[in-house]
Amino acid sequence: QVQLVESGGGSVQAGGSLRLSCAASGDTFNIYAIAWFRQAPGKEREFVAYITSNGGITSYTDSVKGRFTISRDNAKNTVFLQMTSLKPEDTAVYYCAAHSGGPYQHSYNYGYWGQGTQVTIST
Repeated sequence: QVQLVESGGGSVQAGGSLRLSCAASGDTFNIYAIAWFRQAPGKEREFVAYITSNGGITSYTDSVKGRFTISRDNAKNTVFLQMTSLKPEDTAVYYCAAHSGGPYQHSYNYGYWGQGTQVTIST
């Protein structure tokens, strides 16, 4: 079992940057691929970025490619999401989740979730 806690959200102006962290507890963290999802008000939760258990493979939704970078430090049981050139449409609650198997873009393939951290981008 793994517990996930996000941090690093906040309010910034468009063009700014934020770094989100996803800290995990439990000795099985290293076996999980981890993803970031986000959910804006009135919208469905959407896939943002994914990283395999050893960090060797990453994937991003098209709207954040070139702006967001996912990484992990297994020694610290932490996954990061570096977000740059932020846009108002990036405003959402951001969640990290541990992958249970199956297509990684789908939220129903994740068994463990954090509580989320709010990101607000103003013009």
